Amino acid sequence: MSLVCAISNEVPEHPCVSPVSNQVFERRLIEKYIAENGTDPMNGQPLSEEQLVDIKVSHPIRPKAPSATSIPAILKSLQDEWDAVMLHSFTLRQQLQTTRQELSHALYQHDAACRVIARLTKEVTAAREALATLKPQAGLVAPQAVPASQPAAAGAGGEPMEISEQVGMTPEIIQKLQDKATILTTERKKRGKTVPEELVRAEDLSKYRQVASHAGLHSASVPGILSLDLCPSDTNKVLTGGADKNVVVFDKSEEQIVATLKGHTKKVTSVIYHPSQSVVFSASPDTTIRVWSVTGGNCVQVVRAHEAGVTGLSLHATGDYLLSSSEDQYWAFSDIQTGRVLTKVTDESAGCALTCAQFHPDGLIFGTGTADSQIKIWDLKERTNVANFPGHSGPVTSIAFSENGYYLATGAQDSSLKLWDLRKLKNFKTINLDNNYEVKSLMFDQSGTYLAVGGSDIRVYICKQWSEVLNFTDHTGLVTGVAFGENAQFLTSAGMDRSLKFYSL
Repeated sequence: MSLVCAISNEVPEHPCVSPVSNQVFERRLIEKYIAENGTDPMNGQPLSEEQLVDIKVSHPIRPKAPSATSIPAILKSLQDEWDAVMLHSFTLRQQLQTTRQELSHALYQHDAACRVIARLTKEVTAAREALATLKPQAGLVAPQAVPASQPAAAGAGGEPMEISEQVGMTPEIIQKLQDKATILTTERKKRGKTVPEELVRAEDLSKYRQVASHAGLHSASVPGILSLDLCPSDTNKVLTGGADKNVVVFDKSEEQIVATLKGHTKKVTSVIYHPSQSVVFSASPDTTIRVWSVTGGNCVQVVRAHEAGVTGLSLHATGDYLLSSSEDQYWAFSDIQTGRVLTKVTDESAGCALTCAQFHPDGLIFGTGTADSQIKIWDLKERTNVANFPGHSGPVTSIAFSENGYYLATGAQDSSLKLWDLRKLKNFKTINLDNNYEVKSLMFDQSGTYLAVGGSDIRVYICKQWSEVLNFTDHTGLVTGVAFGENAQFLTSAGMDRSLKFYSL
């Protein structure tokens, strides 16, 4: 008689007996059962592996199952196994299909969640930026009756604009402008016609060559530097505005970027460096003028003076007020401390977009260029148009007043450079440039001795003789900005080829 396992009803290979139920088991099976349940399978009483008693028997020879002793029985067994495998395979395929559908649904949900998160992140960033912009405005404008944005919003409406003007251009401000102009005029008369001894002479200027070029200031994906300015008190500090919407402050002596200022939603077309503070200004077609702290690297004020793209920017000699021109046909005079628009004026008869704006060195008059080729001279105190200079054809692209206070240089899309005498109110010199020459930037040096022209190339003229002393063609794209270092010790330029270049001996 052979032993039979109480669990499998088959002859065990390693039989053992349970002292709890006195039943014989296959050791492999009873160990698994005890591991899972910890009891005897027959009566449910606690049982451990150590209690099992091995039974010593001779090696058993298992009898063949009666069903496997004939060929038909074997075939039947194989057929049953095949059917079982097919059924199992079908079940697995069904499970795979279900899992795929669940995975696809989960992926769609994940994608939708990512989109929602991205949108919310963008909204949070925009809200934070708006909050950061509003905080300084709220703090500065709170004591006043008119909100910072009101004059800008009311500008085109007629009567509200008049109210904001009366509130803005107070007698105190007008007196401040007059006092500054008196001081500047007195200083100019003291200087007379003497040229600073440190000023580079024309023969040395003609020997200038490119000494440095920097192409990594702005993004390569949206190439182009659109505007340039130097810090008047430290001409080693260079300010650029790019097509990549960024404003960059660059240190020429250290050859490194001091700050990258981000906030505009469109390209930056005008930049100005404050002469005495670590503050810079920028304007953009996104209709805003931004005031930035260089040390803090953040936007401290947003001036919303216009309802269309801002095309020109100029800082008053007091350092407290900004002049801006816009495609909305208005020029605006704004307080940089509060962001308030003090006055906003348009020439009703012209009905034409303004393309550029520049203060006269004394700060009581300024010039604007228009899209219909006119140059208009305005009296700031009276806010009236006092003179017009026709003669160009095509939109005026740049204007520049000489430090001597008498000359005005203008460029337009007619490949010519015109010079005007503000005393006689007439054009006394026209320099015709090459065919299709595009004038993009005009700049007198601080002494009014040299005039630099940037566009299809760079040219420097000596004033009074109006002869060309320099010509650079190093840029591979249009030159959008030129500027002189202190006493013309160097010349710098920026262009659509994304490079900032320096020229000197």
